[in-house]
Amino acid sequence: MSRPPFQIDETDGPRLTRAWVVHPDIKSGSGNRLPVNRLAEAVALARALPNLEVVGSEIAPLKTVRAGMLFGSGKIASIKTSLQENDIELVLVDGPVSPVQQRNLEKEWGVKLLDRTGLILEIFSDRAATREGVLQVEMAALSYQRTRLVRAWTHLERQRGGLGFVGGPGETQIEADRRAIDEQLASLKRQLSKVVKTRALHRAARAKIPYPIVALVGYTNAGKSTLFNRLTGAEVMAKDMLFATLDPTMRRVHLPDGPEVILSDTVGFISDLPTELVAAFRATLEEVLAADVVCHVRDISHPETEEQAQDVRDILASLGVEEDRPSFEVWNKLDLLPPEPADAMRARAERDPAVFAISALTGEGIEALLAAVTEKLQGAKRPAEVHLAFSEGKKRAWLFAQELVEEERQTETGFDLSVRWTAEQEAQFERL
Repeated sequence: MSRPPFQIDETDGPRLTRAWVVHPDIKSGSGNRLPVNRLAEAVALARALPNLEVVGSEIAPLKTVRAGMLFGSGKIASIKTSLQENDIELVLVDGPVSPVQQRNLEKEWGVKLLDRTGLILEIFSDRAATREGVLQVEMAALSYQRTRLVRAWTHLERQRGGLGFVGGPGETQIEADRRAIDEQLASLKRQLSKVVKTRALHRAARAKIPYPIVALVGYTNAGKSTLFNRLTGAEVMAKDMLFATLDPTMRRVHLPDGPEVILSDTVGFISDLPTELVAAFRATLEEVLAADVVCHVRDISHPETEEQAQDVRDILASLGVEEDRPSFEVWNKLDLLPPEPADAMRARAERDPAVFAISALTGEGIEALLAAVTEKLQGAKRPAEVHLAFSEGKKRAWLFAQELVEEERQTETGFDLSVRWTAEQEAQFERL
């Protein structure tokens, strides 16, 4: 859907939208996360948008959900008072809000309202960098907007990008009907199919160069990009911010004492991920489906790290990643834990060969993780002594090409070589 032209007075600079975050604590709802942690995550989501100023937040206990207004009359009045006292322009509700509820609450409070899905879509739109990412976000946003035609479509200024669910200077409203949205969806699908074909060609080209793929996955803000940067020397945006990475980034890395691999940094997962985005970003996560090893990076310092980890496992399962796929759990952010809990985490990790306690920031534990990834890809390496006659130059050249030789000594009859190899590499050598 094309955006209208804007008349913006840039002399005043970007104006922040004053926002209020509400987490509905539905007593009958499922899940065992604490409301205070849910609210903290919702506030962090809101702060991930550069043009929002989170002025305040609150937990709204709910015994039952009101079909037309979501909240009861007392809570609506209480929130309205807070909004008026703080000059709030936008309310962010951390949960699903129906179109009717949204319309009624906006009318009652005299402000704009955005639910969790709309906020995540807005963040993704603000961060999308590649052509595929932009197309996928637009498709997800249109699918979401198609069900919400009870209110007008709004847009943010061109300067920032975004989908326009959040208001701003120069804001303009246009009406959109389902036919227009369907036509736009069809156009986006055609464009996306071309991009997906291009990605498939790139994957086919990589397949000809047999580099294994190691995928970093995890809850948003778990530290994947910091780890990616440490391993690759790249400069992927790594901030203490939800969804700092959106589009997948890939680099070739030579593992110490191991093979060259393709390391893939992926978009972070989050609880209650909008269904529109699960479908739209399946292509973005195709590298995970093709990965030889999956490293599940966890923020071990987070109070709900176990719940976050389960969310990631559930999403991986929904994407079709098999449970028997070679994988490791990477317990990151040891540096944020006090000494005693950090030591306890190290001890627990040492007892499980599939778990590694690390700090991507300081580098602690990364050497052991990389050694385990190498072993998983190649099998366990063991030392051996090999004697080659002068006439066996082909075998000698192969050993050096595979970087298996640790020491070589020339003798009267040929070469004595100290090598370190896997059983598979030894079998390949014997077949030469």
